Amino acid sequence: MPSEQHFGSSGGVRQGKVGINAHLLSGEAGYRRAGIHQYIAQVLRHLPWEEGEPTYVVFTQQKNLFEDMPAITAVSSRLSTTNRLLRIFWEQVVWPGQLRQHNISLLHSMAFVTPLLSTCPAVITVYDLSFLHFPERFPILQRLYLSSQTRRSCRRARRIITISESSRQDVHRFFGVPLSQIDVVVPGVDPVYQPLPADQVAAFRHKHHLDRFVLHVGTLQPRKNIPVLIEAMAQLADPELKLVLVGGKGWLYDDIFRQVQALGLAERVIFTGYVPDDELPLWYNAAELLVFPSVYEGFGLPVVEAMACGTPVIAANCSSIPEAVGEAGLLFAPDDVETLVKQMTAVLTDTDLQNKLRQQGLNHARAFSWARAGRETAAVYHRALQISDF
Repeated sequence: MPSEQHFGSSGGVRQGKVGINAHLLSGEAGYRRAGIHQYIAQVLRHLPWEEGEPTYVVFTQQKNLFEDMPAITAVSSRLSTTNRLLRIFWEQVVWPGQLRQHNISLLHSMAFVTPLLSTCPAVITVYDLSFLHFPERFPILQRLYLSSQTRRSCRRARRIITISESSRQDVHRFFGVPLSQIDVVVPGVDPVYQPLPADQVAAFRHKHHLDRFVLHVGTLQPRKNIPVLIEAMAQLADPELKLVLVGGKGWLYDDIFRQVQALGLAERVIFTGYVPDDELPLWYNAAELLVFPSVYEGFGLPVVEAMACGTPVIAANCSSIPEAVGEAGLLFAPDDVETLVKQMTAVLTDTDLQNKLRQQGLNHARAFSWARAGRETAAVYHRALQISDF
């Protein structure tokens, strides 16, 4: 039997329960603690609640994240759902029974797929459809499961949440879901992402034996388009400039390491692997700029996190990324190495441009709030439950 822990008491009448699949929350260092983990954790931590409104049953192995939240009951499983196959088994076989056991009125799958056999009304979050845009860049079994089950889940859900307008249009175009049924809940930026004291940043650079460096934040996987950034680095005139790649190994990443060796950049390209959450603001602050060359994103949260730290941003001009960048950064076509080199050179050498991008980025980042994301997610639940007095 799963263990259950209830945090707090409402003292009022509860109108239904929302059962939320949050098994993609990770407690281990690695690429799984990247974008989707952060989105799920932050949205759930910021769900609003008042007495008499629906409460939340969060199915997750990371119950400690919700100990101080009175409206959340956290339910874990004996299955090790960090394993993809066991997570799918839990999702499709175990979860429907738990939904009945906990008398769930509405389920929310926070990662693409709902149970095939469940008759419970559903909300589903779709971060991106990269497995349809770039199927060759995914392991075949992962791609087949995601493409078939996301399609089915979207067509059966009462409402769908995407994290950008670009992804909203993708769900409509690929699956035929009416736009009126799809809500956009944009990510927020945690307050830890902010400009830090100069002496603290200098000490961080000294600790890591770094002076000037360009930063990329993201899992090492094909759609991040890291080879274009490595090629641009090879063409820059400054041999002392480093490239720091922050992020865990995802899949199909061997070509990145081979390219670094082939271009003779082994001393200039630094792979940090996954870095702890509390260290990431220091990496942003210490960098000369962030380059984000991804060919496809559901949103592109590192862009806004970097801006919140006062770091200039250069990013690809495709999918949802321009939504994240706004007017506060420079854009380039993701296959245009020449333009990227010119933009990087300009930012690295032009103090006025650096200052302009820093100020525009700080102003832009203030618009992104996790509290708002939590409120907007709760509003989707109310619409799905057809609560008229919300």
